[in-house]
Amino acid sequence: MNVSSREINISVSYFILLGFPSSPEMQLLYFGLFSVTYALTLMGNGAIACAVRWDRRLHTPMYILLGNFSLLEICYVTTTVPNMLVNFLSTSKSISFVNCFAQFYFFFSFGCDEGFYLCIMAFDRYLAICRPLHYPRIMTKQLYTGLVIFGWSCGFILYLIPVFLIAQLSFCGPNTINHFMCDPVPLMTLSCSEDNITQRIYSTFNVIFITGTFLFVLCSYALVILSVIRMPSAASKRKAFSTCASHLAVVILFFGSVMVMYVSPGSEHPAEVQKMVTLFYSVITPLCNPLIYSLRNKDMKAALKKVFWSETIVHKT
Repeated sequence: MNVSSREINISVSYFILLGFPSSPEMQLLYFGLFSVTYALTLMGNGAIACAVRWDRRLHTPMYILLGNFSLLEICYVTTTVPNMLVNFLSTSKSISFVNCFAQFYFFFSFGCDEGFYLCIMAFDRYLAICRPLHYPRIMTKQLYTGLVIFGWSCGFILYLIPVFLIAQLSFCGPNTINHFMCDPVPLMTLSCSEDNITQRIYSTFNVIFITGTFLFVLCSYALVILSVIRMPSAASKRKAFSTCASHLAVVILFFGSVMVMYVSPGSEHPAEVQKMVTLFYSVITPLCNPLIYSLRNKDMKAALKKVFWSETIVHKT
């Protein structure tokens, strides 16, 4: 019995990612559209990371966390979009078994890290606004350095378990995934072994992580908003609300789409809906984040102008 199970498990050596089936002309249009989107995402998030790195005025915990979050966005979007662009020009649209699960692991690990980073950034704003006198003593260099390391590494540790469990399922055909990436929901539907325990563990993991981090962020900003309302200065209120509004916009964009996809039962969503929702939080959100953070922050806008101005001078000379 064990031998036959192993033979079945290795019978599928690659998967076919259907992506967005359409005519060759539409595939070229999609390629151009997503190429521009990917380039703008890299430029926007890269500019924020460079501004934080080069402008000493932004060497504070809030901006250091923001710079790392932007780098995380670059890694996050790079796990799926380049392969999607290749498939737009490919006729086979195949991805090996190993590469499929590698994409699954890295995409969701970076996504998990994003959730933790949003929690860390909410915690930082809570301390800065609700405990301003104690903030320098609490948010030391050692603490925010530890938080940065935690934010980058925790997702990679936690997501080893779901990826390992799903990789142990038997895949004996068909091998066509009606998606543009190796998403675990359509992957598990292709499995020819009925392992309800793995599905329950994966669903429970998603519900606990997504709802837990989302509630932490909401509670943090609820306390921040209450503290802002009590501020006597109108200027201080505007500045605090502006910062929190940008953070909350990112939180709503990210968690809103992720909760629709993974907290509610996946069987209720048709394949096309799954693809559109995944496209929103995996491609559109990383594109919007630099605009949200930079356009609502005077210090960031000044730093970005400085970065682009210095690059312009370098190119002219």
